[in-house]
Amino acid sequence: MSDVINQGSVDFSIDSNGIGTITFFHPMSNSLPGKILRKLADTIEALGKNNAVKVIVLKSSGDKAFCAGASFDELISIKDLETGLNFFSGFASVINACRKAPKFIIGRIQGKAVGGGVGMASAVDYCLATKFADVKLSELAVGIGPFVVGPAVERKIGLSAMSELAINATEFKTAEWAKNKGLYTDVFETVDELDVALEKLAIKLAHSNPEAMALLKAVFWEGTEHWDDLLIERAGFSGKLVLSEFTINAINAFKQK
Repeated sequence: MSDVINQGSVDFSIDSNGIGTITFFHPMSNSLPGKILRKLADTIEALGKNNAVKVIVLKSSGDKAFCAGASFDELISIKDLETGLNFFSGFASVINACRKAPKFIIGRIQGKAVGGGVGMASAVDYCLATKFADVKLSELAVGIGPFVVGPAVERKIGLSAMSELAINATEFKTAEWAKNKGLYTDVFETVDELDVALEKLAIKLAHSNPEAMALLKAVFWEGTEHWDDLLIERAGFSGKLVLSEFTINAINAFKQK
């Protein structure tokens, strides 16, 4: 099924094995405007509750960027605190939907992940990538910070590695670096090799005990029960900063590059 949203889309399918695949797309390097974020969170939640789904695959369309993070066009259009909070709460909703879904979520990272894209890669339970899937937390470079995605990234790769990404906000780290830090479980030479490995794992999980997997996922995410409040609080940080003159000028300068 498909839902087209302002030139972007969120699609999902469920195959005969019980593998639910969610695919998001946006023509601007799979960047994420608010409407797509909300639809993505709703779709993850819905498949998590669907008894026909045994395991979820999260992916994006195309063979280049996995996700370029926040939509700059939408960021620059934010003019008040409420709108800013609502926009960044979209990333919080996606991360929390991944966290609370009682199904394992496998991430397919075929290309570069920036900002919120790194957050999504951190929020899935098992992440496979290609050698082209470099990572960058670029938020500080445009006057904000990776506040909403930070807890998910820190949980996955540790405070030291997350700080390295957040502070060195203009440079990509390689996919191999991300694997060594624990963000990716494995890195493949080609998309075809990635897809073969992903399908093999997804089928294996689809035939595993659903109750055992749900209990195991709950164990993995133990200690994050406060994230519903924490991530909204962090969204407020970004929502305030995006209104500053510094950030407005930085985003405009970045768009002109």
